Amino acid sequence: MDLPTLALILKAALSPNPAERKAAEHSLNQYQYAPQHLVRLLQIAVDGNCDMAVRQAASIHFKNFIAKNWSPHDPEEQSKILPSDKDVIRQNILAFVAQVPPLLRAQLGECLKTIIHADYPEQWPALLHWVTHNLQDQQVYGALFVLRILSRKYEFKSEEERIPVYHVVEETFPHLLNIFNRLVQIGNPSIEVADLIKLICKIFWSSIYLEIPKKLFDPNVFNAWMVLFVNMLERPVPLEGQPVDPELRKSWGWWKVKKWTVHILNRLYTRFGDIKLQNPENKAFAQHFQKTYAGKILECHLNLLNAIRIGDYLPDRVTNLILQYLSNSISKTTMYNLLQPRLDVVLFEIIFPLMCFNDNDQTLWEEDPHEYVRKGYDIIEDLYSPRTAAMDFVSELVRKRGKENLQKFILFIVEIFKRYEAASIAVKPYRQKDGALLAIGALCDKLKQTEPYKSELEPMLVQHVFPEFVSPVGHLRAKAAWVAGQYAHINFADPNNFRKALQSVVAGMRDPELPVRVDSVFALRSFVESCKDLSEIRPILPQLLDDFFKLMNEVENEDLVFTLETIVDKFGEEMAPYALGLCQNLAAAFWKCINSSEGDEEADDPGALAAAGCLRAISTILESVSRLPHLFAHTEPILLPILRRMLTTDGQDVFEEVLEIVSYLTFFSPTISVDMWSLWPLLLEALADWAIDFFSNILVPLDNYISRGTMHYLTCKEPDYQQSLWNVLSNIMSDKNFEDNDIEPAPKLIEVVLQSCKGQVDHWVEPYIRLTVERLRTAERPYLKCLLVQVIANALYYNASLTLNILHKLGVATEVFNLWFQMLQQTKKSGVRANFKREHDKKVCCLGLTSLLTLPADQLPGEALERVFKATLELLVAYKDQVAEAAKEEPEDDDDMDDGLETDDDEYDDDDDGSDKEMGVDAEDGNDANTLRLQRLAAQAKSFRPADDDSDDSDDDFSDDEDVQSPIDEVDPFIFFMDIAKALQASDQIRFQNLSQTLDVHYQTLASGVAKHADQRRIEIEKEKLEKAATATAATAS
Repeated sequence: MDLPTLALILKAALSPNPAERKAAEHSLNQYQYAPQHLVRLLQIAVDGNCDMAVRQAASIHFKNFIAKNWSPHDPEEQSKILPSDKDVIRQNILAFVAQVPPLLRAQLGECLKTIIHADYPEQWPALLHWVTHNLQDQQVYGALFVLRILSRKYEFKSEEERIPVYHVVEETFPHLLNIFNRLVQIGNPSIEVADLIKLICKIFWSSIYLEIPKKLFDPNVFNAWMVLFVNMLERPVPLEGQPVDPELRKSWGWWKVKKWTVHILNRLYTRFGDIKLQNPENKAFAQHFQKTYAGKILECHLNLLNAIRIGDYLPDRVTNLILQYLSNSISKTTMYNLLQPRLDVVLFEIIFPLMCFNDNDQTLWEEDPHEYVRKGYDIIEDLYSPRTAAMDFVSELVRKRGKENLQKFILFIVEIFKRYEAASIAVKPYRQKDGALLAIGALCDKLKQTEPYKSELEPMLVQHVFPEFVSPVGHLRAKAAWVAGQYAHINFADPNNFRKALQSVVAGMRDPELPVRVDSVFALRSFVESCKDLSEIRPILPQLLDDFFKLMNEVENEDLVFTLETIVDKFGEEMAPYALGLCQNLAAAFWKCINSSEGDEEADDPGALAAAGCLRAISTILESVSRLPHLFAHTEPILLPILRRMLTTDGQDVFEEVLEIVSYLTFFSPTISVDMWSLWPLLLEALADWAIDFFSNILVPLDNYISRGTMHYLTCKEPDYQQSLWNVLSNIMSDKNFEDNDIEPAPKLIEVVLQSCKGQVDHWVEPYIRLTVERLRTAERPYLKCLLVQVIANALYYNASLTLNILHKLGVATEVFNLWFQMLQQTKKSGVRANFKREHDKKVCCLGLTSLLTLPADQLPGEALERVFKATLELLVAYKDQVAEAAKEEPEDDDDMDDGLETDDDEYDDDDDGSDKEMGVDAEDGNDANTLRLQRLAAQAKSFRPADDDSDDSDDDFSDDEDVQSPIDEVDPFIFFMDIAKALQASDQIRFQNLSQTLDVHYQTLASGVAKHADQRRIEIEKEKLEKAATATAATAS
């Protein structure tokens, strides 16, 4: 396609006529991979004679095609762009960067970013030469523009990956310094000069962000740069040409230069100028910076801040950065001494006014209360906010220099409180009172632990905070709620004061002003956490929940959902009457959040965060009513549409939360419904395609499906659950690209199949054993080896004769048993076992080895019988000791699921610290009511919480009092061993006698102890059965 034709098609692609537009787009798609097509798009984009709309269309098509096809994600995929076309693009794009209008330059910049990230330096070594040449020529702007993209490639790279940027610095920084020098000397500079200086600053920033290039360690070179930066810091921003509009003003070139200058000096100060943080080779640099520049920069910053005091303009971001510099100076004695003479002015005339409610706040409150709320709870906004930086400065000041400043500051705040009280309504300093309340809330932690303030907190709240709950001014009602929430945890001498504050916060949820309602809900969370007598809240719970969901319909805010979670957590099963309604409301809120966040690519989108919060709250509700399984059938239809959608790639951001809900529904429901089974294919599809990082989470519901819906798993052929599980597990376990820890859940799932489907999956034993043995040969992590050997143990327990025949058929029996016995003998330096460390591991091995004793002599000869018998005895004794130790150390509160949680990785840590970590951790098998499955569910559920350690395997070291049992929980390994030993004695007395003669005194003592313990266990189990029966009878009678 020639240039004129392509230009016409691009023009047609902009047509208001849908048919014409569609035909043009079809043509563009048809020719996009044709040779020279990309080159022609560039030619049109840079052609000054062409219509601007067509040029823009060409530049967008050009950018999108390069982003998608220049460097394919799959290294083996062949590039769709010819090497010759790539060469032409690289040779020509640079020259046009400075020539095209800003709108098109942005598109070409994105293209350059893609090309440089893919090609420099290997495929584009000439790029640096072009930059250095043009920095000395007429193309300075273009060279700086390209150099900025190039330096940014390395901004966050590690030291090894940063080597190319050091060469870039060597070649370009001398020229940059010359250009910077010339620009600074221009009298009455234009805005174009500001754009050039801004680019130089950005290049410098990217080049020093993580490490200072060696060239800058030369004092002469560094000093030359610093003279220029300090010059830019001191130099007043030109008044002429400043935009009137505040949004345009803060983006104006000269203010941008000021911002980047402050940014760079802050970075140098905090990362490289702190002597304590520096390694020895950088210490000289840090000392030089502290001695020569830190104080000078502080002085410049204080002069800039004076603008706030006299009412002049200073952009929020510049103010924020300067206050960060000041906060970092407080702990450094020399810097604090420089700051001290002007500290009172800074604190009371600059910092405090920044903490007060201002005109911009008032405008936003009145015109866009939703935006006011969003900004107030947005972490990113906090990073750039002068108010947050002012609060941080005060907090740091009283923390590091409290002795000389805390009392002074509190007296200042008290004086404001008094002036406010004394003034008439018409002239009360409402905004100053708002700032004073913010200060009191920000200093909460310090005041709660420092006398005499600690004793005066309750009177202070009663006198100065609580009255503002009924203030005629909305922002003070909101601030009163926030401050009350900060102090809800203190011990109130008069319970009526706590009650009054709680009632006021609850009333605030129905305030006519949206920000007051939101701050009240946020404060309510603290009051619910602190409430010792729930009867304070219980009567108003229905109204509370109603108000809560009305607010959720108005605002997407993660903090609102946290409050609901706290209420549900606190009231537990009392939430049962509301559970269904809560799930319905949360599901509706979830869909609303998802719909609002779709198309928003911001990672911190409040809608997406609130959506995840809704799912966490649903989980909390399901957990709170877990003892009322009949409720789960009613929640299923509400939740299934969410689960079906979010178990696809659409739900990657909330996948853990979704899996937690599936885990609860498949575990606590009386039966697993056919509708719930429809999620099985989605789980396996996700696991096979993209969700390997979530394998340990997916394990939980899959375990539930197999162990609680065993007949459906075995009998259903459409879909074939057994086959689909094999397909996924065989692919994962045989994939050499997966690390050992990636696949650890796979052998656990095989265990679930063999234990739950005993006697019903004979045809799967051989494939799973073959798969296990293959992976065992390449496994390196001790824990994975243990899990794989336990698959063999489970298979022996499933059917010893079948399994042994399969191992012989595969020619691996000797290899497997030698490895197993070797692992059983392996110990750390301290003498503790290196493998099979949890109770569960030992129990599975005991059951597998004991099952071998049932085999006839032709399958298990005398020598092998002796070896197995002795190993089982030793393992049984170790298991008995571990259970006894666990019983001693069992926490008093069994319901606290955070107690006793230890990840598998912790247990299989290669470091030998001399402690017997496996002792007393896992009470699973000593208590028949405890099940491996519930432990997995409970531990995994907790690991979903953001505050918890999200480890690879947060299961197995868990106990919880639920009357649900996994198949091997019913089996006592001591009784199992003794029954089989007695059967062996009865069926083949000579063989048993020969075995007995091989046992020395040590093993005879072990055998006697095991027999005695087995008798004791029989009595205990019988007693437990009688107690359960009596309890059941009593429950029925009542």
